[in-house]
Amino acid sequence: MELIKLINTYDVVIFDLGGVVIDLEYTATTRAFQELGSEQFEELYSQALQTDLFDRYETGAISSLHFINKLKEFLPRDCSPNQVVAAWNAMIKAFQPEKLAFLEQLKTTHTIALLSNTNDLHEDRVRRSLKKVTERPLEDYFHHTFLSHHLQLRKPHPETFLSVCEKMSVRPEGVLFIDDSIQHIEGAKKAGLATYLFPQNAAFH
Repeated sequence: MELIKLINTYDVVIFDLGGVVIDLEYTATTRAFQELGSEQFEELYSQALQTDLFDRYETGAISSLHFINKLKEFLPRDCSPNQVVAAWNAMIKAFQPEKLAFLEQLKTTHTIALLSNTNDLHEDRVRRSLKKVTERPLEDYFHHTFLSHHLQLRKPHPETFLSVCEKMSVRPEGVLFIDDSIQHIEGAKKAGLATYLFPQNAAFH
């Protein structure tokens, strides 16, 4: 079923942020870290995953400074914090005005929410990207905004989706969740939500 028809069969829709509402390009961050001297960024990434660095950062358990310093351990010593931040943020691209207009219209007929695994640095970059196309804040486009580092929970854990539904006072089976990550889709299904796997950076219709 095409996305718009599916959305219209639900009263409550939860959107992912990166790759759905705002464009993402993960390879831009890979290239940026390689330019800083990390020839094996994938190895850096996997090592950081093994130490739960991203999980702790995206749930607000550690500060941006701690995160940056940990990333610097994988890079040449002369890399500045600003260079690390720029490389980390390189994946965050642009908001498409057509998508914002769609969300604005959808908000008049549905209860819509945002649920994103993100962090302080990416949140700041996202908000600056939004300012390039509108003066309105991100929260204007949704009835509810849930960012993992504020929520202290992250996808794909089913309890994350259940917590969000509880905060919204809705039943999981009455909610459509839209995300571009199959892992997050599977987590939402386990929590009882209906799901739609979104092609990364695609248009809504």
